[in-house]
Parts: sequence; structure tokens; C-alpha cells
Amino acid sequence: MSKERARRRAEREAERARAIQVNQERQARRARRRASLARLVPRPIRFYRQGGLLARRHRAQNAVVALGFLIVQVIAWLMWGSLPVSFGVLIFSLLLAPVVVTLAFDRRI
Repeated sequence: MSKERARRRAEREAERARAIQVNQERQARRARRRASLARLVPRPIRFYRQGGLLARRHRAQNAVVALGFLIVQVIAWLMWGSLPVSFGVLIFSLLLAPVVVTLAFDRRI
């Protein structure tokens, strides 16, 4: 009886060792594949949002400028409705936006 139990235990241990070996080989292949892909594919550049009072104030100022820009475009479209005039207002607004930011908020873009 004890010889039979010892034989079954040896079989279980051998099976467990084979399973561990297969798992390790699979993980090694996966690691090699990931490493080769990492060499081929460039990592994306991550932009982290700057925190603090100054950054918050700049985000609020940028939002005000963007909202003003949008309002000017809507008013130009509603007042004239002509495509060339609206395009002209768009170009003029794009050229004037840095000047407004510099003068109104005392900073450069």
C-alpha cells in the first residue's frame, strides 16, 4: 500500500514539475516577445499636467481666450453669414489671439 502511495506521489510531483517547466517556458517566450516588440515600437511621449496655482490660472486664462475666440466666430457668422467674411474673421482672430493673451494676461504664448 505504501509503495503505491509513493508511486502516485512521485507521479504527481513529476506532473507538477512538468507543468511548472511548461509555465516557465511560456513566460520566457512571452517576455522575449514583449522585449522584441518594445524595441520595435517607440514609446509614446506622455505629457503630464502641471499642478499648482499658476498652472490652474493659465488653464483658466486659456479657457477664457478659447471661449472669446468661439464667441467672435459665432457672432461673425451670425452677423454676416458670408463664407469669405467669416474666413477673414477667422484669420484675423488667429493672428490677434497671441496679442490679446500677451496684453490681457501679461504672459507670452
